[in-house]
Amino acid sequence: MHVGLRRGASGGRSRRLAAVVAAALAVSVPGCATSSDSNGKVGVSLILKTLTNPYFVSMASAAREQSKKDNVSLSVSAGTADGDTQTQINAIDTAIARGDKGIMITSNGNSVNAALRQAKQNGLFVIALDTPTDPVSTADITYATDNEQAGKLVGQYSAAKLAGRHAVIAMLDLYNNQVVSVDVNRDHGFLKGMGIDPGSTSENAKEAKEGRYSGGTYTIACHQPTQGAVDGGRTAMEQCLSANPQINVVYTINEPAGRGAFAALTAAGKASSVLLVSIDGSCQGMQNVKSGEFAADATQYPGKMAGLGVSSIAKLARGGPRPSVSSGKAFLDTGTNRVSNDQPRGLPHQTPDAAMSACWGSPSGAAT
Repeated sequence: MHVGLRRGASGGRSRRLAAVVAAALAVSVPGCATSSDSNGKVGVSLILKTLTNPYFVSMASAAREQSKKDNVSLSVSAGTADGDTQTQINAIDTAIARGDKGIMITSNGNSVNAALRQAKQNGLFVIALDTPTDPVSTADITYATDNEQAGKLVGQYSAAKLAGRHAVIAMLDLYNNQVVSVDVNRDHGFLKGMGIDPGSTSENAKEAKEGRYSGGTYTIACHQPTQGAVDGGRTAMEQCLSANPQINVVYTINEPAGRGAFAALTAAGKASSVLLVSIDGSCQGMQNVKSGEFAADATQYPGKMAGLGVSSIAKLARGGPRPSVSSGKAFLDTGTNRVSNDQPRGLPHQTPDAAMSACWGSPSGAAT
C-alpha cells in the first residue's frame, strides 16, 4: 500500500523539522563532529530497517569500518522492527538538522519518502541500500544485489546438476498475495537459469506447469509463500510434498526459508534425494552448503553496499563525482556469486571456504 502525506500535512512536517533543527542547535557543543568539522569529517547517516537482523548488522559494521578510512562522522540508527517508519523519519529529520551530507537507508516503507525528499531538498545525497525506494527516484541511487542474476546462478546449477533427469520443482517464494520486486526477480531468475520462460515480467507462477528446461523435461509441483522465514519454509515444503512427493528440486527465496524446507525434507526422509538451492550468502548459509543441506547458494554483499555508500558520499562532499549506476542497470550492482561444493558441467563457482571470507553474520546465524 502506498502511503503519502495527507493534504495539508506538509506544513506540520515543516514545523516538526524546524523543531528538530532547533533542538540539534541547542545541544550542539563546540568541537563535536558535525557534517564537516574542523578535522574535515563528513557527516553521514546510516538508517537501517532493524539492528536485530545479521544482514543489517553487517551493514553497520562495514559502514563504521569504512568511515574510519574516509574520515567520516557516521551516525547509525534503525527501526525497532520491520515496518517501523516513524523511527526512520525521525532519524532523517535529525540528519537534516545535523547538517549531514548524505543518508544511506534500507527503507521500512513508503511513509519515509516525504522525509527523504526533504533531505534531498536540503542538499543531502540519498542512497537506498539493498532495496530500491518506491518510486526509485525518491533516492539519488540504489546500491543492491542483482536479484535476477542471483536466481539465474542457482537455476543454472540446478539444470546442470540434474544432468537431463526430469525435474519436479517446488518454488518456495516470499508471498502469494502481493508483488514484491525481490520475490519476482529471484523466482524469475531461477526459472530463466533453468531455461524455463517465467511467462510474465511482473508476476510469479505464470510459467507453463509442464514443459522443457535446458536439460530435459520439467513439472512445476507448487508455488508456496514462505514469508522468508524458517517456519514458513517448513510449512510450504510440507504442503508441496503433500501435493507431489516426487519433488527433486527446491528453490527457496532466501536461506531461512531454505532451512525450514530442509527440515521438512529431512522429516519426510527425502533430504538426500532433493537439490535445494537458495539465495543470501550468509556465513551460516556457507556452512549449510558445506554440510550439504544446500546444494548451492547465491551470495549478497550487504557490507559492500554500505562501505561503498560511505565512500561515495565522502567523495561527493569533497567535490568528487556523483556515483553512477552499473552499465545497463537501474542501480549500482554490488555483485553475486554461486557457492557450491561441486561444478556440474564446469560452471564457475566459489567453494564455501572461499566464500566465507566475504560472508555476513556469524556461522551460527546469531547477530554480531
